Amino acid sequence: MRNAVLAVAAFTASTFVAANASALAAEVCQGYGPQAPRDISVREGTNQRVFTLAPPASKMNLCNIHTHTNAEHKGPGFTVFAGDGEHGGYKCNGSDSLTAAELVDPADGHGAFHGVKPGDTIEVHWVFSSCDVAPGPGLGSCLNDKCSNPTLRVEAQVFLVVNDPNALDFAQFDYDISTRDGIRQPRSLPENTGTPVVFAGSTTGPSYDEAHCSPLQATWSVRPACAKLDIGSLYRWAADDDIIRESHSHGVRQLVTTPELLSPIK
Repeated sequence: MRNAVLAVAAFTASTFVAANASALAAEVCQGYGPQAPRDISVREGTNQRVFTLAPPASKMNLCNIHTHTNAEHKGPGFTVFAGDGEHGGYKCNGSDSLTAAELVDPADGHGAFHGVKPGDTIEVHWVFSSCDVAPGPGLGSCLNDKCSNPTLRVEAQVFLVVNDPNALDFAQFDYDISTRDGIRQPRSLPENTGTPVVFAGSTTGPSYDEAHCSPLQATWSVRPACAKLDIGSLYRWAADDDIIRESHSHGVRQLVTTPELLSPIK
């Protein structure tokens, strides 16, 4: 009788474990390539989908620039958890040490770029495409009828937004309009914020999570440190730019942590 009871208990336990494993697997999307965003300090990943990393940004056409309020990725310079959901993500480590002057909104809440205020963290994405395209609104600008499956590269920088004209000016990272050797480029990309961490991932945004993955592949290049950015320059960008036409900062996709959804970082 005792052996029978033990056998039943073992069967029940194994059934419970198997059921939980099946439930966990059902909550994670299956058959997709590596996803983003991720903790760039964690190099492990077991996703088996392999694709060739994109060429350097200087060899590709800039097709879009947009921002997310709070960092989608987690990195050495942005580890402060801002919460779950579309308006969560991560904040720059220096968020709680800003001066009163840095936290003043010069537009008193009526700036041309919405969803951001002084003291906020934003993650800026410069999206580059292998297609012969020009920058425009949204990721639809990264492809066309003749090039519907582009190779994508995303250069990412996390900024701490402040009221300070001596901080970085977003204009220096805007679209240059003129081309360089026939390639459309921003005026520059951020420097002095650490060596970018490069990895295979996907497109991001709040419509995706670990149960609903993005099918679009992207090579990521994420800088590990925050930098301060003047909020007035974001307002000017939104007011003056009539090409990319970004008027607000977007929500975040929560961090992807399941190893099966991450590529190994070499």
